[in-house]
Amino acid sequence: MKGFDDTERERIRDRLMETGTDLFARYGLKKTTISDLTNPVGIANGTFYRFFDSKEELYFEILQREGHETADDIIANSFETEDDPERAIRRFMTLLADEMEENPLFERLVAGNEWEAVLRTMDGISEEEYESMRAASFAHLLPYVEAWQAEGSVRDGDPTAIVGVMGSVKFLTAYREQLGEEYYPVVRDTFVETVAAGLTRPTGENERV
Repeated sequence: MKGFDDTERERIRDRLMETGTDLFARYGLKKTTISDLTNPVGIANGTFYRFFDSKEELYFEILQREGHETADDIIANSFETEDDPERAIRRFMTLLADEMEENPLFERLVAGNEWEAVLRTMDGISEEEYESMRAASFAHLLPYVEAWQAEGSVRDGDPTAIVGVMGSVKFLTAYREQLGEEYYPVVRDTFVETVAAGLTRPTGENERV
C-alpha cells in the first residue's frame, strides 16, 4: 500500500477497529459515518477505503473479533470451571445472555437492525470463507460437547446442532422489551434451565437403557 509502511498500516487499521468498536456501540452502524471513523484516526475519508471496502465490512470484522474474545472469556468461566455438564451449560448460557444484554455492541446487533448489514456484507463472502467462519464460531465449544457425548453425559446428536441450541440464548434479548422487565428475567432463566437439563442426562443413563 503506497504511502504507508507495514507498521503504519497496522497502526491505522488497529485504530480504525478501536474507533469503530466505540462508535458502533454508542451510535450504531447507520448513524456512524465514515468521517466519524476517520477523524479520530487522523486520515482522510478516501484513505479509509484502502483498509476496508465499507463501514459494514469494518463492523463485520469487529463483530468477529469481539465475538471470539467474548467466547473465550465465557468458556473460561463456565466449561473450564464446572465439572458437571448441566451446570457448565447453564452457566455458559447465562453468561452469554448477560453479555448480550450488557454489551451495547451486541445488544444493538440483536435488538436493532444491524443484522441486515451483516447479511449484506456476507453476500460477498464465498462459500468456503463462510464455512471457515462457521467452523471457527463453533470450534470453541465442540471439544467439550464431543467429550461429554463420549462419556454419555450429553445427549447424542450432531454436536454442532447442540452448540447452536446453546448459542440461541443470545437472541432472547431481542424480545426483552416485548416481554417486559418483570417477565424477561424469568423467561430467560427458565429457557436456560430447560435447555441445560434437556441437553444433559444423569451419568450412567446409558447403562440403564
